Amino acid sequence: MAEISKDFDGQTVITTFEMSPGTAADLMEALQSAYAEFIRHQPGFLGAGLHMNDAQTRIANYSKWRRREDFQAMLRTGEMRERNRVIHGLCSRFEPVMYEVVEVF
Repeated sequence: MAEISKDFDGQTVITTFEMSPGTAADLMEALQSAYAEFIRHQPGFLGAGLHMNDAQTRIANYSKWRRREDFQAMLRTGEMRERNRVIHGLCSRFEPVMYEVVEVF
């Protein structure tokens, strides 16, 4: 499980996905598969969580990595590029953004 800590010095990535309710389940399955079969086995991966809103129009993904280069290397693999093409086809847009933890309450 991904723990949020102000002392974390790795890379936090929050990705949001926008989709229609008609593709929400398929998109969530594609993301679950990507994490279970590939992403969690990549160097530097520390943990992640997937969240879907009640209207099934947005998915938020929180992931933690040792270094930003680990996350970037995972994105550049042939397997992840292929998975992202499928994921992109299931949503209207998705955007991974790198963050630093500033405070925890």
